[in-house]
Amino acid sequence: MRQLFILLLPVAFAATARAQSLPAIHGTLRSKFEYEPAIDKGRFEVRNARVSLEGKASAAVGYKAEIDLCDEGSIKMLDTYLHLLLPSGVSLKAGHARVPFTIDAHRSPHKQYFANRSFIAKQMGSIRDVGLIVAYDAAGRCPTTIEAGIFSGSGMTAQKNYWTDDFNLALKAQTHLTRQVCAVAGFQKVRHNSVNTFMYNAGAYYDDGPLHLEGEYVYKHYDRNRFSAVHTIDAFAAYRCPLRRVFSSVTFLGRYDFMSANSTGKPNADGILTADNPQRHRATAGVTLGIGRAKSLKTDLRLNYEQYFYRPGVTPPVSEQSKVVVELMCRF
Repeated sequence: MRQLFILLLPVAFAATARAQSLPAIHGTLRSKFEYEPAIDKGRFEVRNARVSLEGKASAAVGYKAEIDLCDEGSIKMLDTYLHLLLPSGVSLKAGHARVPFTIDAHRSPHKQYFANRSFIAKQMGSIRDVGLIVAYDAAGRCPTTIEAGIFSGSGMTAQKNYWTDDFNLALKAQTHLTRQVCAVAGFQKVRHNSVNTFMYNAGAYYDDGPLHLEGEYVYKHYDRNRFSAVHTIDAFAAYRCPLRRVFSSVTFLGRYDFMSANSTGKPNADGILTADNPQRHRATAGVTLGIGRAKSLKTDLRLNYEQYFYRPGVTPPVSEQSKVVVELMCRF
């Protein structure tokens, strides 16, 4: 029996090592119903069906691969990168990843406060690209993270035959002034359809657990002033209360966001940039009910009402009008 134990001991150690190196598997499902009183119509939608693998190949090398099986009805490859940890707080991220810029655009769907993203997250900062990100974490009285990135501009699907001498650039810095207060600033240069755009971001948030206050601003201008500069604002408050019975918590939310007329950078037949998104204001009120108490399983029921405001004479896009939103989100 002793000899058998000695023979099986290396096998047990090897199995333990393999178990420790197994990737963490996560998923996010979001299903929603939206109703727009102006057109008296509604729709059901599976907004996200994400699956990700994340882990470490060694003490210094991490990896992540994430795919969304239903991103507004399409299958999309999301984060796909290797993460190299270097000494002295420096790290490298190489592959397809979210470009570092803004606060709200970096939130994964399970970390969003509202059912629908802010204008900043949807129209300004929601960019993933293939490239290299260098980050530096400075500890101390005010912990600070600085990220700088260079990207092809091809995205995941067009990278094979995409050669360029005009790379996209990004810079983001965030510092925790106190345990509750964090300030963020950033810059991004993006080339859309042969037109360079330059964006500048500043924002801050306060979070003490129950209460979260946040505000940020993005300014965007176009190369050679080919389109009017774009101003975007996002400000919201959220207050979370724990519950003891059916629901684990209830969060009360209010948001105001604004975006002036925005062009994605695609010229018309005459080579002129036109507004793809008309100027709009939006006020959102919401309640989020937390379901369950397990830390490994997060489930939220989000109830939102969005009120849009347009200039007289503007015909809003069919999906960008005042609406009621009911969303069920599960993160596992």
